[in-house]
Amino acid sequence: MTGKLTHKVAVVTGGTSGIGLATARLFAREGARVFVTGRRRAELDRAVAAIGPAATGVQADASTLADLDRLYAQVQAEAGRIDVLFANAGGGSMLPLGEITEEQYEDTFGRNVKGVLFTVQKALPLLAPGASVILTGSTAGTEGTQAFSVYAASKAAVRALARNWILDLKGRGIRVNTLSPGATRTPGLVDLAGPDAAQQQGLLDYLASRIPMGRVGEADEIARAALFLASDDASFVNGIELFVDGGQAQV
Repeated sequence: MTGKLTHKVAVVTGGTSGIGLATARLFAREGARVFVTGRRRAELDRAVAAIGPAATGVQADASTLADLDRLYAQVQAEAGRIDVLFANAGGGSMLPLGEITEEQYEDTFGRNVKGVLFTVQKALPLLAPGASVILTGSTAGTEGTQAFSVYAASKAAVRALARNWILDLKGRGIRVNTLSPGATRTPGLVDLAGPDAAQQQGLLDYLASRIPMGRVGEADEIARAALFLASDDASFVNGIELFVDGGQAQV
């Protein structure tokens, strides 16, 4: 049976856990050869084992330009092109106005804006005609959350990048879309509550109470939306922000 990404070459940054890992696994199941990145070798090796033989792990920090050069040199040597680029690496932390530090700002914007910008820009020579570029946004970019302003601002910037890049790439047939998950049960989310399991569950319960569907999302649900944007099913979808959030952004 032919998958939706058969014979495609995909790159997934930040693919060692959560949404990135779930998406890389689904891309591989749908026939893609997947290059996946992560900053920590042990986690990267576990992710590659979980994804399967179609995966190649490249240890890289997406906010470090030399690491991106090394990533794309390997993709060029081993695959020659990119059909799907999921610029997923990123993250953030919570600090209220009055306590925001330069370190938090630089870390968040370095990972979520600088990293995304150069992940895409440095991939341009490898992007095939008709390639799909997917950026990871967030519902945080459209609504207020206490102590989360720096992260929210960085995700709003990601949305702006997509809106402008589709004009820069006009004529190449390359699509750029933003996938914006709502609250999703991932290590990155629960870690915001600290190491205490009860506090982590309390955070998930609070977030679920704000979602019309009454629950948080699962990483596999976000991955299926990424697959749609990556595949030819979305061949005329360009520049959108696709919310996968149980309706939270709509109320």
